[in-house]
Amino acid sequence: MLDSIFKLSENNTTVKTEIMAGITTFMTMAYILIVNPSILSATGMDTGALFTATALSAAFATIVMAFLANLPFALAPGMGLNAFFAFSVVIGMGYSWQFALTAVLIEGIIFIILTLTNVREAIVNGMPMAVKNAVSVGIGLFIAFIGFQNAGIIVNNDATLVSLGSLKDPGVLLALGGILITGYLLIKGVKGALLMGMVIITIGGAFIGKTVMPEAIVSMPPTIKPILFKFVSMDQVFSFEMFAVVFTFLFVDLFDTIGTLVGVSTKANMIDENGKLPKAKEALFADAIGTTVGSMLGTSTVTTFVESASGVAEGGRTGLTALTTGILFLVSLVLSPILLAVPTQATAAVLILVGLFMMSPVTKINFDDFTESIPAFLTIILMPLTYSISEGVAFGIISFVVLKVLAKKSKEIHPMMYVVAVMFIAKYMFHS
Repeated sequence: MLDSIFKLSENNTTVKTEIMAGITTFMTMAYILIVNPSILSATGMDTGALFTATALSAAFATIVMAFLANLPFALAPGMGLNAFFAFSVVIGMGYSWQFALTAVLIEGIIFIILTLTNVREAIVNGMPMAVKNAVSVGIGLFIAFIGFQNAGIIVNNDATLVSLGSLKDPGVLLALGGILITGYLLIKGVKGALLMGMVIITIGGAFIGKTVMPEAIVSMPPTIKPILFKFVSMDQVFSFEMFAVVFTFLFVDLFDTIGTLVGVSTKANMIDENGKLPKAKEALFADAIGTTVGSMLGTSTVTTFVESASGVAEGGRTGLTALTTGILFLVSLVLSPILLAVPTQATAAVLILVGLFMMSPVTKINFDDFTESIPAFLTIILMPLTYSISEGVAFGIISFVVLKVLAKKSKEIHPMMYVVAVMFIAKYMFHS
């Protein structure tokens, strides 16, 4: 039955391989269950409720991906997007988290419409391969940068923006030790090395006061009630303030989501010879539905996770991989005492090493052709430096179009990229 549903034979894979790949994907992205509540709770949202919302939204969206697109990609509230929700919209702009959730709901519905009309698919397929490869690398650097910050290895510095943190700090030493231990497990080819590394760091953290050991191992998940269906009134929905926030969410989420999907697909070698991702529309539809339902549950934008590449590396090729991951997110609900006890240093070490996994597509970039390498470089470098996937994509596409035109290579530009480039330029001129 599974073979007929997920076309296992057609994709040269087996039930065992797919299930192991799904477990691997969950192991590499389980940190989102701790990190997402940590980030969004800065807005005043209930941390326990956020844990439940994160697990439920990830499970729902990933299972939708499994059956709708039959692709081995897992989804969850996106890194970067949750930071934008918390620190830009709520803390920075001063809006309530209920207002921000309403904005996410609206843009999720708009995303469904854009997907049904093939607009998002056209953008994915029209992106040049140089930028697609660069997006994967840029996301890797961005994720690693977040990890270094969370660990305290990199800290704010007024003179140089960033600098090295104190290597005498027990938390920093714990994170650095975790990177080395997890790295050793990876060298030895240990299955689930990232999750095992997190466990070791968590145990080590208990000896220096960074881990608060739970009173129980299994428990009922925290109630989701404090953040469930918490939207603002209709008069606020039809306001200029809501329009401005939704527009910003749309723009950031559109290219963050597309960038992540392209980055994962490129890393997993799932882009065909024409530069297209098979079933891109179905995959985009799954994350649009995930975003909409996620906002109802009380979390920020749901998107395809870069860590899905780890499952693909284990041989995952179909939706059975995603289904396995989705089921494990449901199982994680009763393991909340353990997962919520994991210290920041453990997740930081994982983020840094996940960044490494995303670097390999850099070898596919033609650095001898400056109309390809300059846009790729701008895409890569600006993602971590601007703290935004979409800004990296923006500079990559704009520079690609401009340089190709100046070099009289306009035939190499997909028509959709002219539209996207103009959109980005207009955004910087009138909205930044």
